[in-house]
Amino acid sequence: MFYTLDGATATLRIKAQPAASRSEFAGVYGEDAIKIRLAAPAVEGAANKELIKFLSKQFKTPKNSFQFKSGETSKIKMITFPVTEKFQAWLETT
Repeated sequence: MFYTLDGATATLRIKAQPAASRSEFAGVYGEDAIKIRLAAPAVEGAANKELIKFLSKQFKTPKNSFQFKSGETSKIKMITFPVTEKFQAWLETT
């Protein structure tokens, strides 16, 4: 499973694909990650900033509430953030 829920906190395991034409969800990657294409290169943290911006917009969560649990310099990342209604609705469609 690509996510875990711990009370009011969610953790996503993400496979990031930087330098895509646009930022978007790209389906499940393997069995334990969600693939996200990012419209930013993997240079000087630009892809990480784009990832936080994208997730913030998708789940209606402030940018400063996202935290990297692991993988800041890797393509596989673990990010924690508060559970929102938008996130729960997204889980139901994924």
